[in-house]
Amino acid sequence: MKTSLKIGILFISGLAVASCGNGKNEAAQQAAMANQVKEYKVLELQPRSTTLNTEYPASMQGQQNIEIRPRIDGYVEKIYVDEGAVVKAGQPLFKINAPQYEQDVRTAVASIKSAEAQLSTAKLAVNKVKPLVEKDIISKYELETAQYTYESAQATLAQAKAALVNAQTNLGYTLVSSPVNGVVGSIPFRLGSLVSSTTTDPLTTVSSIGNVYAYFAMNEKVLLEFTKQDPSVSLDKKLERMPKVNLVLSDGTIYSEQGKIETVNGLINTATGSANIRAKFPNQKGIIRSGSSATVRIPKALKDVILIPQSATFELQDKRFVVVVGKDGVTKSTAVTVMANTSGNFFVADSGVKAGDIIVLEGVATIKDGSKIKANPENPETVYKD
Repeated sequence: MKTSLKIGILFISGLAVASCGNGKNEAAQQAAMANQVKEYKVLELQPRSTTLNTEYPASMQGQQNIEIRPRIDGYVEKIYVDEGAVVKAGQPLFKINAPQYEQDVRTAVASIKSAEAQLSTAKLAVNKVKPLVEKDIISKYELETAQYTYESAQATLAQAKAALVNAQTNLGYTLVSSPVNGVVGSIPFRLGSLVSSTTTDPLTTVSSIGNVYAYFAMNEKVLLEFTKQDPSVSLDKKLERMPKVNLVLSDGTIYSEQGKIETVNGLINTATGSANIRAKFPNQKGIIRSGSSATVRIPKALKDVILIPQSATFELQDKRFVVVVGKDGVTKSTAVTVMANTSGNFFVADSGVKAGDIIVLEGVATIKDGSKIKANPENPETVYKD
């Protein structure tokens, strides 16, 4: 009985000693982890050159959007093109059936033949009377009458020829051709439709898209800043000096051709507080169609600015912060102000940091102020490679 009791006491004592040992080990491990210095990638900020892009939604229009309307009354006899077809200047689009104009041509041709016959007769009369007057066989009155008849016949012939030209012109209107190179729009009429010069809808619209215009709106404040630059230079000269602009298509790709801003509307839209701007882009391949949407991207070159990777910032209470590392390896969250438009994956800093500051590149939202870290410098060229 006494032996069993001794064994039990020894077993309990062993457990107690083991328990105390484990507790001390865990506390030591936690203390070691607390004192462990974490390693973070850091970057020393230095002035760099970059290009900022300001983007504006734009609507695309052909250089010319020409409504094709009939000049005569008649029925649509033939349609030579389909909607969306690319056409050349002078290419037939429609044939209008108007038999009356063919009849007018035939009538005019007959009138010319009749007038020519009358002219020949009048000329013979003058030739017959003239020698008789010279011999005083008949009076001069007869000759004058014959000459007036001849001149009247000449006028009748000229009138008949003019009527033929007018009839042929009207007949030519039965064939409707494209006035420019372009793309055919919608065709609301079908074969047999009655059309006239007073019809509300045009036969179609041909958009000349060898060059296209991008129309977009610029904020009044931004426009005012632009016009205030170098007051001694006119607005036209400033537009000429502006860099070429890019176009982002609706699928997100960059259009291969660059454009140029040509005009600024002189009126500010009171409803939107902006002015309309027009940029011209070449479109020889016909990639851009009139009425499509795109985004105009205007570049602005900046020199010796501080670029901060967006991943190295975090937001708190509508402010943007970076984590600056001191020489002693202690961190401090610093508020920065940045330009509204960004340079790719980077912010352009206006204030808060300067050249020579070292900032943490990742995991910044979890670093507390006053934390000591191990700085692992990153190669700037690697950070800014994009």
